[in-house]
Amino acid sequence: MEAIGKPRGGTPAVLVLFFVGAFAMGSAELLVMGMLDLISADLAVSIPVAGTLVTAFALGMALGGPLLALLTAHLDRRAVLVGAVAAFALLNLMPVLVADYTLFLVARAGVGATEGLFVAAALTALDGVVPRDRAGRAMGVVITGFAAASAVGMPLASLLGRELGWRVSFVGLAVIGVGVVLAALLVLPPVPVASASRTAGAQLRHAFAPRVLAVLALCCLVFAGVQSALTYLVPYLGEVTGVTGPLVVGVLFAFGVATTVGSAVGSRFADAHAVRALRYGTIGLMISLLVMFFFGGQVTVAVLAIVGVGLFAMGMAPAMQSRVMSLAGPGAALAASLPASASNAGDAVGALLGGAAIGQAGLAAAVLAGAVVAATAVVVAVATGRLRPQAPAAEAAPQTAEPRRVEPGAGTPTEALAARGQAD
Repeated sequence: MEAIGKPRGGTPAVLVLFFVGAFAMGSAELLVMGMLDLISADLAVSIPVAGTLVTAFALGMALGGPLLALLTAHLDRRAVLVGAVAAFALLNLMPVLVADYTLFLVARAGVGATEGLFVAAALTALDGVVPRDRAGRAMGVVITGFAAASAVGMPLASLLGRELGWRVSFVGLAVIGVGVVLAALLVLPPVPVASASRTAGAQLRHAFAPRVLAVLALCCLVFAGVQSALTYLVPYLGEVTGVTGPLVVGVLFAFGVATTVGSAVGSRFADAHAVRALRYGTIGLMISLLVMFFFGGQVTVAVLAIVGVGLFAMGMAPAMQSRVMSLAGPGAALAASLPASASNAGDAVGALLGGAAIGQAGLAAAVLAGAVVAATAVVVAVATGRLRPQAPAAEAAPQTAEPRRVEPGAGTPTEALAARGQAD
């Protein structure tokens, strides 16, 4: 591999850059939900039809993100990241410039795909830029950017949209995107990929290895359990807990803060104990959902349980990302985009499962269904804890002719993740 230069401003500058990019993309993901009524009225479509904008984004991220990651796996990581954010900025301007719902739908799918590509490019760009013993923590910074969007970005963008018009919020996201592009060109050095990782076949073989798919299944289960309950959180608060009006906003804000804190704290455990973080995180999630179910009528206990769901769910996210990339090895460029796809699939399944449970036994049943799924996730977390990355020797041999400039005894974050996977 070619030598990788030092980033301007050092590691902190790179982490700030990725955090801001993730924050903008996370805000874009949630923005439509906060302004669905405004968009519906302005474009003269019904609320259910406007809701397909959310579906388009989810499909774009779940399917388009991995596809773009595969197609660009051989390219320099800085170039891919800059291209993804530039496309993100342009796609957010499309509904501002042209008042056409079909074009808006296509643009939302594109934004979802670019977000998936951004995640893959940002996390693999950390390879060689961030010290190996802080790789998981650095991944957590990116994930925390997305979590912070739910607590701060979406509410602010929604408020701006209601005061100045929904299109202004999209312009704001585009402006941030342009800023991230310029900063990336200034801060990031070129980040070429290893020769053994440059073919589509190698990426597919390693990224979709059974050991990786098993952890992705765990990711899907975790978010299916969460979404089974939280999709219907507002009506649950009103009918079961008795929380209505402005207090609902307070609970949602507390949940958003909990997800941000959870991902920030979880990133520290992802470096040293990813397997344990997943094991105990699933147990904490299951207990939180069970408390919601059995004590939903007690406001304080129910709210604490909801906060617990946010803490444990997002606290596992950095560990999931770390495990997937370490188990994928040379397929990390593609695999980095897969946890987001798995979580989106889990969201969709959870929403359907919760809805079916409500149809059978009422709102509280959605929470119980989520707890059952979380209990299944505990079993899977314990089982996948035994998985180990493939021995790197076979993949490393072809790279000996292309030495990389590193300090004696050091390795890349991907190698470090693999080593931690074997240690755990």
